[in-house]
Order: sequence, then C-alpha cells, then structure tokens
Amino acid sequence: MMAGLARWIGLIAVAMVITVSSPARALVADLSEHLIAITTGFTGDEVVLFGAVEEPGDVVVVVRGPTETIMVRRKERFLGIWVNRASARFERAPSYYAVAASRPLEEIASPPILDRHDIGLENLDLRPVDWESMDDDEIVSFRDSLIRRKQFAGTYGIEIEPVSFLGSRLFRTRLAFPDNVPTGQYLVSVFLLSDGNVTAAQTTPLSVRKVGVGAEIFLFAHGSPALYGILAILVAITAGWLASLPFRRP
Repeated sequence: MMAGLARWIGLIAVAMVITVSSPARALVADLSEHLIAITTGFTGDEVVLFGAVEEPGDVVVVVRGPTETIMVRRKERFLGIWVNRASARFERAPSYYAVAASRPLEEIASPPILDRHDIGLENLDLRPVDWESMDDDEIVSFRDSLIRRKQFAGTYGIEIEPVSFLGSRLFRTRLAFPDNVPTGQYLVSVFLLSDGNVTAAQTTPLSVRKVGVGAEIFLFAHGSPALYGILAILVAITAGWLASLPFRRP
C-alpha cells in the first residue's frame, strides 16, 4: 500500500512539473512506462497514465494496438454439418482497443464527434474490404462478430474504464493489458473535451514486445523457419535417445 501511495505521489509530482514547464499546453499526459516487456512468465501488465489539464473538461483515453488483417467467417449448416460459408476480410483493424473516460461517452460528446475521433467501439471504423457489395445488415453482422471475438479474447475492452481526477486539474487512469496482448507499437491518445468538443489532444507511444530467451527463440523461428525446424528435430531425437539410455540392457 505504501509503495502504491509513493508511486501515486511521484506521478503527481511529475505531472505538476510537466504542467509548470508547459504553461501554454491545455493538456499534458504521460505513461508510467513506455515499454511492456513480455517474458516467458508474462501474466499481463498494467500501466498508469497520468496528466494535467489547464481548463475544466472531460478526459477520454483511447488505446490502439498495431493494425492487423482479420478474416471473419460465418458458419452455416449444410447437409447436417456446420461449414464455413460467407466471409469478410477486415484490413487495418486494431489488434487491441480500449477506452477510458471521466464520464460515460454519451454524456461527454455527440455521436458525430465520437465517430470523428474513433472513440468507442460503436464508432470504430471497421468495415470489410468488399463492404460495397454487402448490404447493411451483413456488414453489421460481420462487424459485430469481429468485436465479439476480440472481446472474448480480451483484446477489445468491454467496459469503459474510469479516468479519475485529483482536484480539477490532475487526472489518472490505469491501462490493463492481458497476458495475450499483441506485440507492436501502440498509440495512447488522450482527448480533452469541453462542451461536447475536443479542445486538446495528445498521443503517446507505447511499445509491447517480447524480451529474453523466449523472444530470441521466437525471432529465430520466424527468421529462419527451415533451420529452426531441423534443430527442433535434432533436439527431439537427442532427447529421446538420452531418455532411452537408462532402460537399455547392458
């Protein structure tokens, strides 16, 4: 508890220093860490975002992971068995997406403003590549399926996490990342909204990457897959031969 209190006091001090050194900026924010290191025993991590505002307003934080291509398939029953039928490919979909806000989004800004800044899953720009050949119901169905799958995996937030204020200027929130968080460069965008409009914004990078022996093996396996396969077979044969030695007759 004392460690957490000391950390919080330290973050407040840093935020105050930032505020004093940047009097012309309406919004200043930073992360307690800019790197999430994934090791062999990684079970998830948490990063604190803290900052200060120069004027009253609401703060919204959007975390986006690197983009990826996702294929969504619809299963249909055919001759008594379930088979994949129609499909939709989503390109440049964020591999991770989460939102934190000081109030419910619908109380902070109108749908057009939230849509313009991709704030909230319902406003996230997710459309299949061949959306022009689909009807609206089909697009919504595939889009909802993608979101449900990502939420089930824990890489799209289900709830809006809270942003808490200390006084009227300093704020903070905790950004939790699951053990299966995708690697890559993340963007943490912080918006200051007043009277339903975005008055200031800031984007901070966050890196998520594998480190240690596991990362070296991962890079080697993807960089030289043929050699990795040969070595894996040799290791398996050697291990099997060593395991058989105690059971050999003299």
